[in-house]
Amino acid sequence: MLSDLAKQVSSALVSAIAGADDVLTALRTAFKNQITGTLRDVADIATSSLDAVSDVVSGAVSAASSAGISLVDAARDSVGETVDAVSETGGNVLTAVSKAVSGAVKGASSVGGDVAKVAVSAVEGAVEHAGKVGVSTTEAAREAVVAVVKAADEVGGEVGKSVRDALLSAASLPRDVIDSVLKGSGK
Repeated sequence: MLSDLAKQVSSALVSAIAGADDVLTALRTAFKNQITGTLRDVADIATSSLDAVSDVVSGAVSAASSAGISLVDAARDSVGETVDAVSETGGNVLTAVSKAVSGAVKGASSVGGDVAKVAVSAVEGAVEHAGKVGVSTTEAAREAVVAVVKAADEVGGEVGKSVRDALLSAASLPRDVIDSVLKGSGK
């Protein structure tokens, strides 16, 4: 179930990309404007702004579904843009990684998407962009994996197992970090 903020973001992004020739580029641009605006609007309340990150990313994934855009691409791009925007505004990038990838999982679940593929893509986007802004990719991977596993477990059913399996089979992700996190989760 999407939060009110996620629904508002989704609606705004769908409107922004309506009629665009290149909808993925339009979504990226609209999302970057949305996340940067959200962070600046609530910059005085640092925790609240980072809590909003999950809802904004969730709304972006939902908007992608409404526009017929790949959820995997939307998750990767929205998480990456979030990392960039939080870095630019001086926020805590690792906290943003955690919130953003969680939002991607929740967004995919809310529209019936392949949560496991979205989770892997979100982690990839987080790691890639964390490295670009000078944050340890190992720390970003750890935060992202912990967050997607937790979010998947909250979805329930077999989603947690599917996400764990997808993470373990993703050649693009650091296996040692994934193994460490999954052993620590006890599942």
